[in-house]
Amino acid sequence: MDNRNQEILLEARDLCKYFPARDFFGRKKAEVKAVDGINLTIRKGETFGLVGESGCGKSTLGRTVIRMYDPTGGTIRFKGQDITRLKGRKLLPVHRQMQIIFQDPYSALDPHHNVREIIRESMTTVSGMAVSEMDGRTEDLLKKVGMKPDDMYKYAYEFSGGQRQRIGIARALAVEPEFLLCDEPISALDVSIQAQVVNMLEDLQQEMGLTYLFVAHDLSMVRHISTRIGVMYLGRLVEIADSDELYENPLHPYTKALLSAIPVADPKLAAKSRRLMLQGELPSPMHVPPGCHFHTRCMSAQEGCRKNIPEMSEVSPGHFVACSCL
Repeated sequence: MDNRNQEILLEARDLCKYFPARDFFGRKKAEVKAVDGINLTIRKGETFGLVGESGCGKSTLGRTVIRMYDPTGGTIRFKGQDITRLKGRKLLPVHRQMQIIFQDPYSALDPHHNVREIIRESMTTVSGMAVSEMDGRTEDLLKKVGMKPDDMYKYAYEFSGGQRQRIGIARALAVEPEFLLCDEPISALDVSIQAQVVNMLEDLQQEMGLTYLFVAHDLSMVRHISTRIGVMYLGRLVEIADSDELYENPLHPYTKALLSAIPVADPKLAAKSRRLMLQGELPSPMHVPPGCHFHTRCMSAQEGCRKNIPEMSEVSPGHFVACSCL
């Protein structure tokens, strides 16, 4: 689906999120640059996939744009409104429209509450609905995610991981949001359940007009669900393109290495495929290399890469890359 003319729902400009790193005595010794100068737009109705190595800042970026975290710098606009510095009660309308599906369905649900109480809690906070209305909506939500209405009287320990994640999705939908941060929502689930949950998310998107920021490690699944994909490395976006374009024509050296690691099921094709092996380890976000963050592991790095941070530029319609070697 080409939705480049669609309304921009979420926009981040020069977004930064730094965390203080402290020594044994609690003294600040450095800053962890988890998100460092991100520019990002997400259009209404699309699924923007976000991929990269563990520790690159994907989840932090997602939680910063929905204002779970206060940004260190830059701006966030949602539906045209600057939400960067909103605090307290002024954030409630934003949080109603921007919800999260957590990675771990086992720790995301309160074990002391049954499903009815878990889902009603968010409705009580923002809607002021009567109890009977909330119960009716809870039943409808459980049906939408493939659960039984009677499940609302059970506790989290009575369900499997896939069922718990469905309950977490129902909770996120309880306040009728427009935007969902899917923070690795399938990584803790059995492979047999992952496709079911992803298909359900796609159905809900079509039915309810939802927009997703989908953070994941499974590169094949990201291609399946995403409209566009951003590749993140050490706190920065290095490439953004439409899903098929990114997989068929990756341009950044890191993207090429990342995609070459996707397992190939066909033994004959696997024998012909060439794995691009990166040198060294992912640098610490406390000690970010000068210049291009990727130059310490890039086989194509030039002298200028060690000094200058490359700007994201459009190399073809909708395809953006931050690399000085192209």
